[in-house]
Amino acid sequence: MPEITWEEPFCAEGNNCFRIGTDSDNNAYMAIAGQEDHYLTDTREALRTLILDIKAGRADHLL
Repeated sequence: MPEITWEEPFCAEGNNCFRIGTDSDNNAYMAIAGQEDHYLTDTREALRTLILDIKAGRADHLL
């Protein structure tokens, strides 16, 4: 398992908390807080693109 540095959880109302992490090999990770052993991983660039697309409203149809 890679050595992941996790950020503080991002939480919505209730217990819906997600964590984002990175490692020294330029990978990014996303997991539900408390379940960090079961993560989704991709490059930091892919995470950056995801965040920018969400901020630009490209996922608004999912709300």
